Amino acid sequence: MLFLNVTAGIGVLGKASVMIQESFKSTITAGAAARFIGLLSLFNMGGRFVWAAASDWVGRKNTYFIFFVLGAILYFLVPQFAQAGNIALFVLAYGIILSMYGGGFATIPAYLADMFGTAFVDGIHGRLLTAWATAGIVGPVVVNYVCAYQVSHGVTGANAYTMTLHIMASLLVVGFVCNLFVMRVHEKHHMKTA
Repeated sequence: MLFLNVTAGIGVLGKASVMIQESFKSTITAGAAARFIGLLSLFNMGGRFVWAAASDWVGRKNTYFIFFVLGAILYFLVPQFAQAGNIALFVLAYGIILSMYGGGFATIPAYLADMFGTAFVDGIHGRLLTAWATAGIVGPVVVNYVCAYQVSHGVTGANAYTMTLHIMASLLVVGFVCNLFVMRVHEKHHMKTA
């Protein structure tokens, strides 16, 4: 689940500046795109606080359901916002997406504690971070290869990213299904610390 959430988030983060410039050629300069990236980093950071706090009320599993459903919808809608020329909705959609990327990191330790107990959550979390490392490679590679494929087949400008965004939405749908199958380990199997 973390792998899929991070792959989708980090995959587009590396191309966000190019995507907004391609989507709004006559409006967004390189400087404005750089400010957009700075804004995304604030959403990423803020998402760590907001989503972690929200998970205390709605539950960790439900928080990940929100990440996957809302993320898939937003990834699907971003190209439409670009085609409509709506910069505000484009920026807001990316901001929410990046907030869930950051929120996934902040929420996962508590999710692990809910599922496995607290005795060895540090070791489990350490192993789980290999998913983050793998996603850090896979996400940008998928985005770059799909975009290059699109361009080599005559797709230009912002349209070259539409398929990429739909693939990211699909990854989040798979993450949603994975989250359905996550079950809490029975408490009798939780180890107690002395």
